[in-house]
Amino acid sequence: MSRPLLVVDAANVVGSVPDGWWRDRAGAASKLRNALVEVGERGLSGFAEGPLEVVLVVEGEARHVQSIPGVRVVSATSSGDDAVVDVVRSEAPNRTTAVVTADRELRRRVTELGASVLGPRSVR
Repeated sequence: MSRPLLVVDAANVVGSVPDGWWRDRAGAASKLRNALVEVGERGLSGFAEGPLEVVLVVEGEARHVQSIPGVRVVSATSSGDDAVVDVVRSEAPNRTTAVVTADRELRRRVTELGASVLGPRSVR
């Protein structure tokens, strides 16, 4: 049986806290990626117990952030939202899946594909 899938919209989660992320978008995405390792190991309250498969979708200036053990990074070639939807569409069928974002339109798109949605605070 597959591990539950957690897909994180990096730009939306990073942008949810005004901590100066705009000065170093790649650094902020890397910091989030590193913190997600523990989330993947222990699981996420309100979603699933660990271990989880964690996918972090990055875009723009954070496109060059690399995967590390425990967190796979997907670099969007254009729209980050479209990349999140593509991950859900291709990897979520018949699998417990959640997307972390506050973006209303993205929330609608992924719930239509069967994913649940969690807010940015769930991983901050």
